[in-house]
Amino acid sequence: MLQLLVSAAAVGQRLPVLNRLNLAGLYQTQQHAVAEARREGDSLRLYVRLPSSSGLYSPRQPLRVVAWANYDARQPVWQDTVRQRGPQHRDPEQPVWIDFCVPAAALQSAKLLAVWPSTAIPDSPGAAAWLVLTPEVLNRPFVLTDSSNQPLLRRYLLANEVVQVDCYGPDRPATLRRFADDFAPALPPHTNPAVQGPSSRTLSAREVTELRAGQWLRIAEPGLYTLQVANAAPMGLLVQPPLFPEMRTATELIEPLRYLSTTAERERLLRADSPKRAVDLFWLRAAADQQPVARQLIRTFYGRVADANRLFSAHKPGWMTDRGLLYVVLGPPERVLRTSTEERWEYLDPVQGGPYVFRPKPSTFATEYYELVRRPEYEWLWFRAVEQWRKGLTVPQGAAR
Repeated sequence: MLQLLVSAAAVGQRLPVLNRLNLAGLYQTQQHAVAEARREGDSLRLYVRLPSSSGLYSPRQPLRVVAWANYDARQPVWQDTVRQRGPQHRDPEQPVWIDFCVPAAALQSAKLLAVWPSTAIPDSPGAAAWLVLTPEVLNRPFVLTDSSNQPLLRRYLLANEVVQVDCYGPDRPATLRRFADDFAPALPPHTNPAVQGPSSRTLSAREVTELRAGQWLRIAEPGLYTLQVANAAPMGLLVQPPLFPEMRTATELIEPLRYLSTTAERERLLRADSPKRAVDLFWLRAAADQQPVARQLIRTFYGRVADANRLFSAHKPGWMTDRGLLYVVLGPPERVLRTSTEERWEYLDPVQGGPYVFRPKPSTFATEYYELVRRPEYEWLWFRAVEQWRKGLTVPQGAAR
């Protein structure tokens, strides 16, 4: 991991207004940058991973760190550059891992922080690593690291994956709590909110395990957990099967098909002598018995499911969330706008419809969880999009037919 130092020079380039930026690049997984933070006394250490595929970072290039009071702010509350300290050469095929400290006092009035390659402002906001600065994030004294001591930078673990609770300062007591994870997949965007049931509920821990920060941790049982170190706010953890975010077993493949099928169809798939073969036949029928098209439909659909898992997993797998629902069926949005009160997805293709509006719903398990504002006028758009899948029409341009 590269070490960087915050320079004393102010950033001279004028920054765009945040709520006018198209943030669709945040949902392109091949160039997805991520950030995490650990409180270290009067500093906040930032851990950043920039993808090699972005093409926007070079080892000698400074980075910019910018903090805003909210998405509606016209000017940042603090900004600076970071310069590299360490080796100048790296494997161009590997992600860039960076860590550096910023003064915590400078972020007291900030709610949002981004780390940008200096050449990316303002043209590629999706190339930035964004971090929502909740009080929990600003004061959390630990990060999770993997078996090679790299920061994990994700909110899900794999069953039996070995991680370390890397705490600043002396080791402290830690508590792992397990909760019920019986959350339902998202309902279609036209569903009447009155029939959805409560959007939030109070959960009680089913199991409590005491440990210490600094020790290695391995969770064998998939489920929903929180990890709390001393008196700091807990961190939500979703533990999933070893192949996550991919889905490979018959049951895993059938579950997301609820977005495209009826309950009776899914029951027939599950009861089939060979459920996995039944899934293949589902897609083959959608492709009018054209195997190349069926293969492309499968790659597209389950590729989106895996990407949604990477991007949106919180208290449940990403494909089951409201944003995951639209991402899987409609695809990544062409335009994403954020304000302090909503996230707006827009599509250019009228088949996909929209715009779709999400409202932030932060919780213990996720600082950036959003719920869709459901509307009855989405019904026709939704069934038309589902029909495109069922007729084998939802394939990228250039796919075999």
